[in-house]
Amino acid sequence: MLPPGTYALLREPDRLTELRHDPSLIKDAVEELLRHLSIVHMGPTRTALADVEVGGRLVREGEVVTISLPAANRDPGRFERPDRLDFRRSATGHLAFGHGLHQCLGQQLARVEMRIGYTALLRAFPDLRLAVPAEEIPLRDSMLIYGVECLPVAW
Repeated sequence: MLPPGTYALLREPDRLTELRHDPSLIKDAVEELLRHLSIVHMGPTRTALADVEVGGRLVREGEVVTISLPAANRDPGRFERPDRLDFRRSATGHLAFGHGLHQCLGQQLARVEMRIGYTALLRAFPDLRLAVPAEEIPLRDSMLIYGVECLPVAW
């Protein structure tokens, strides 16, 4: 999450400035980055144990459903203006770490690492910026974990 989150911040100068000027936003910024980026794109696969209706569609017993975490985390029924990166929204309830019994055991450690990492990065490099146009950053989107192939920066 640190490289794609940094990329997201550097692509959104207003959000980067907001976070630099108000470091108390870091906790909400981390949750919003987790929601906004959803680095695991194909979520869990589940098999229906009985016929069940989901979103107006019937899933029959034995059928397999794969969850799209980015779609869930950008659901306009749950998040207002879901494609906008907004550190002042309540991003709680996102599915970046799964849900219920199947939540990631390391999620609290990941959150702490992100809070510390982004805070230290912004403090150490106040002039951090992309070294190439954002459109030239190669994204890693053909694997299970979404991210950036490389992130050329300058300061």
